[in-house]
Amino acid sequence: MAATKVTVHSDGAARGNPGPAGIGVVIKNGAQTLLEISDYIGETTNNIAEYTALIRGLKATLKLGHKTADFYLDSELLVKQIKGEYRVKNEGLKPLFLQAQSLIKKFHAFSIHHTRRENNQEADALANQGIDAR
Repeated sequence: MAATKVTVHSDGAARGNPGPAGIGVVIKNGAQTLLEISDYIGETTNNIAEYTALIRGLKATLKLGHKTADFYLDSELLVKQIKGEYRVKNEGLKPLFLQAQSLIKKFHAFSIHHTRRENNQEADALANQGIDAR
């Protein structure tokens, strides 16, 4: 089992909100990129795309055998909801929030941080590639 801490950047994008949506995830161990995910997820909202990207990142990190991770997202709302600073009021987000929380419990050490969009460019580019590839 891998014991190193990995860094995960995730992003969701929707053109139109709701509109065509994609996700991007980058998992790194130091400077080494372990996995990149770019996917089209259909017509949905930006917040659902952000949650979907986080969930895919959580699942992929666990599948790679890593249970210590720092996650970085440019969605301040999602980060504050995961940290418990904001309640999840949107009914469409509640099941995604619960799914993310159940995955987070599988980590030995987990942290989530808000980062500025310019510091999340790789994940953002992958999310947009996902939309373009539909």
